[in-house]
Amino acid sequence: MQARGRCWKFGDNIPTDRIVRTDLVFRPFSEIVQHVLETCNPEFPLKVKPGDIVVAGKHFGQSSGRAIAAKAMKHTGVSCIIAESFARTFYRNGFEIGMPVLECPEITAHVSDGEILVVDIDSGRIVNETTGRQLQAKPTPPFLLDMLRAGGLIAMAERLAGEG
Repeated sequence: MQARGRCWKFGDNIPTDRIVRTDLVFRPFSEIVQHVLETCNPEFPLKVKPGDIVVAGKHFGQSSGRAIAAKAMKHTGVSCIIAESFARTFYRNGFEIGMPVLECPEITAHVSDGEILVVDIDSGRIVNETTGRQLQAKPTPPFLLDMLRAGGLIAMAERLAGEG
């Protein structure tokens, strides 16, 4: 699996309430995506395009365990999220909905907004096409890669049930 897209860079300690404001959690995704991460970067919901890649610092998706934040990120069309570290629940929610999430310490020091990144999800290899720099994300466990290939936890369970 590969992703290639424009980098949107965010900082440390972004809670789920800044990914999706609390007053929007019961709205349709067509409305929610118009506001994703707007308190961090007002341009993001206006200009994000399918395939773009979100890069963040430490503790991305902290605080609430609401899966709506990961789902909203997927609905924006971003192809993957790379962070120096994730809140454990957000990390799990990403795989459960089929959204690739990779941890890559110090990535924020090596990328800037607008640069083009190519990510090999399977190997964790990240290439910044703009600068030529290569980075290595932490390995993703094979079970989680299988879940991504299936399209998420529900799709994987349905596939496994069909095999039984």
